[in-house]
Amino acid sequence: MIRVRINVRGIVQGVGFRPFIHRLVREYHFSGWVRNTSFGAELELEGEKNRLTQFAEAIKSVHPALAVVESVEVSELSGLNHYNGFKIAESKGSAVMQTLVSPDVAVCQDCLDEMRDPGDRRYGYPFINCTNCGPRFTLIKSVPYDRAATSMAAFPMCSDCTKEFHDIENRRYHAQPDCCAVCGPKAFFFDSNGEELPGDAIEHARAYLKAGKIVAVKGLGGIHLACGAADAGAARLLRSRKRRDEKPFAVMCRDISCAEKLCTVTREEERILASHRRPIVLLRKKERGSYEHVSENNEIGVMLPYTPLHYLLMGDDIDALIMTSANLSDTPIMYQNDEALEKLSGIADGFLLHDRQIQTRCDDSLVRVYHGGEYFLRRSRGYVPLPVTVPGVKNRILACGAEQKASFCLSKDGYVFPSQHIGDLKNMETLENYESQIRHFAQLFDIDAQAVACDLHPDYLSSDYAESQASSRGIPLIRVQHHHAHMAACMADNGLEGNCLGLIWDGAGYGADGTIWGGELFCGGYGGFARIGSIRPIPLPGGDCAVKAIWRLGVSLLKEAGVPAEGLFSGRGVEKVLEMLEKGLNCPASSGMGRLFDGVAAILKIREQCSYEGQGAVLLEAAAERDSGSFQLKFYEENGLDIFDWRPMILEIHEAAASGIPAGITASRFMNTLTDMAEAQCLRAAEKTGLTRVVLSGGVFQNAYILARLPDRLRAAGLEVFTHSRVSTNDEGLSLGQIMIGEHALRTADQAV
Repeated sequence: MIRVRINVRGIVQGVGFRPFIHRLVREYHFSGWVRNTSFGAELELEGEKNRLTQFAEAIKSVHPALAVVESVEVSELSGLNHYNGFKIAESKGSAVMQTLVSPDVAVCQDCLDEMRDPGDRRYGYPFINCTNCGPRFTLIKSVPYDRAATSMAAFPMCSDCTKEFHDIENRRYHAQPDCCAVCGPKAFFFDSNGEELPGDAIEHARAYLKAGKIVAVKGLGGIHLACGAADAGAARLLRSRKRRDEKPFAVMCRDISCAEKLCTVTREEERILASHRRPIVLLRKKERGSYEHVSENNEIGVMLPYTPLHYLLMGDDIDALIMTSANLSDTPIMYQNDEALEKLSGIADGFLLHDRQIQTRCDDSLVRVYHGGEYFLRRSRGYVPLPVTVPGVKNRILACGAEQKASFCLSKDGYVFPSQHIGDLKNMETLENYESQIRHFAQLFDIDAQAVACDLHPDYLSSDYAESQASSRGIPLIRVQHHHAHMAACMADNGLEGNCLGLIWDGAGYGADGTIWGGELFCGGYGGFARIGSIRPIPLPGGDCAVKAIWRLGVSLLKEAGVPAEGLFSGRGVEKVLEMLEKGLNCPASSGMGRLFDGVAAILKIREQCSYEGQGAVLLEAAAERDSGSFQLKFYEENGLDIFDWRPMILEIHEAAASGIPAGITASRFMNTLTDMAEAQCLRAAEKTGLTRVVLSGGVFQNAYILARLPDRLRAAGLEVFTHSRVSTNDEGLSLGQIMIGEHALRTADQAV
């Protein structure tokens, strides 16, 4: 007989880990205790030595499905305490926090069965949960994870819930958010005047939705605006009131069969849709051109209900609801009742709210399925705050990200903690949320940053914040070139060390030479990079104006290619733009690949003016009809750069449009040409550098058409290709790269000392 101390690190709080340990201990006939700590979970056990070894292995292999066991450390203690039985002890905090926190988890089938059972005491209760499901991250104020440290502290458990909480045989044994209709949160329904309606709140909301009205619905991490997905009139009204003219809406379908009425669903897509993470999954429409009021392209973002309230709201007769974040003018998603009632007045006809406080707002995650797994376009609810494990990271660094699709990362001890989706840092409300979330993550994971990394761009609010933090705290500020951060992020996402090639395609990023980059081929690693390939710079008439008025880019591309543009964009002020281009007035040059997409979309008359970021590129991809050959390739060398000259391609695109070839065929040929170009550029770079590993990153690699072709082409040519799988390929993911570059810089500085 011996006594041992076992420390378990990972996601072991809020996932039924201590009850699991209690049952396992009883199976092995040990005595002792278990408790939550700031590091994870700590056990002290007495039993036979060989059985204790088997027990430690069992923790790793048969732990609860939602737990993540990073390590199990066993140390033998001197003497026996002769414990009488086994107990779950009071949690122990400490000055140092090392535990991980679980994301929010979709309601489990057991809870749904109880909620639908008229004989169950939680019948119809919209906040039913258990050890295996329910809110986590959005409720937690601090760790260790106990009810007192969550929003549920406001709801003392009734005697029945208390009995369950302490019953080891019960599924709610030590489930911190445990509650029922007697003691837990309650839902309320308010009309457009802010008056609470008596009776069943959810039935009021259902009646409003069936009547074609718009309802604000409070969920786990924020408030949605909902209306019937099949109701084009309600959708148009929502667009008008929210001033969201064309950007696609997400849809919540009651179940997989309802999703299949709208879209084709593969087995892999079904698995991810129905997983406990419940992201929005981009699915291809069953009929091209259908549900234009929901999405103007060929895909719809679909999710399944993930809270009991959602299931009750949809019942058995509402197949699909538009569910879009409740926010105004690119501000963060609303999450407080008073704010919703005030600021959504005039948008929502009714409000389905509840009195459980959301501690941390968190948008829905958005993925497409690629090679059977999640390919993130937005990593948020269901995944955050899960860390990205990067064994080489030792320092504590705050990486502040970029401006669009802003996120941040904090690192320590082999973990990088990417934040949830924040939004575009273009207003004070989003900046305040950004700063608040940095403070929350720093407190939750006990990370006092010893360095700050930020984008090279001098005008980003994230860079301003980084500068102020570094200055006020007297710590190093590490500035990272935008596309180098993309490259490093994809390397870290795939656990790569050393040097490789980085094909980085996005809209824009501040280049090391002060110009605008975005269609780049690099070689290098975390310690530095060389720019070895690019595309011919595109003049941007009016600067940032051209990002929305993409017809200006069409004019610019045509002029550079030697094609008259006067008759193509009539009534658009083409002559003035041509004069600007001729004189070089307010026409900064950009090698951004996204701008090339936008200009081609304008030339093909797919889109001339954009109402949301990337719209031209999205619709160009959606227009592509089939593989139909490529246009000619031309390259030239300038200052050691292998530059793609797009002018001959633009000439052919114009000729195709003038001869009446369908835009969809030309769009396909355009993207095929870019695939040809990337292959040629990468092969020349591989021959020149001896590097055969290629990472693909940047917002353009959200394009499913290119993603389905380019990696296979490069692999067939003998190159090893890596894409993202743990963080987003767009700007949201580049803070991971900033961490890695910052880590290398700190290590190099230490070695120099």
